[in-house]
Amino acid sequence: MSQHLTSPSLMAQQKTSYWPYYIIATFVLFAGYIGYMVQQAMRTSVDLVSADYYQQELRHGQRMEAVARANALPAPVQVALDAAAHRLTLELPASLRGQAVEGTLQFFRPSNQKLDFTLPFQPTGEPARQQLNTSRLAPGLWRLRVQFTANNQPYFLEEVLSIEE
Repeated sequence: MSQHLTSPSLMAQQKTSYWPYYIIATFVLFAGYIGYMVQQAMRTSVDLVSADYYQQELRHGQRMEAVARANALPAPVQVALDAAAHRLTLELPASLRGQAVEGTLQFFRPSNQKLDFTLPFQPTGEPARQQLNTSRLAPGLWRLRVQFTANNQPYFLEEVLSIEE
């Protein structure tokens, strides 16, 4: 007797499963993706924000002491931005008045290193105050780093300024 082409045993022999191929293809694609990601990670350059990053890291402990000393002042160093008058005012607390104070004001623009600049910090008068014109500052986010010495003790504070047009 001859078997018909539609018999169940013959249909079982002709029916193939594609699942092993799908699994192998998934593993191959995953391995290719991981290889691509490793290649991209190896090509990516990792630039430091500051050119003297390592020297800054060595001074980190000293800076933390200066920050703690500035935070321990009876009153904080007042930093006031008057956007309408394009004026930034820094005023020392009464506990530091009458002392010889010298330091630097660093204006740091996170989005553009070319705009960074440093000015001397020399508060004068009573109360000890320094005013700066902010009209030359480009609009946007700035970080003001105030580093000064009073009575041979270093102080450091950082303020975020938002300059608007």
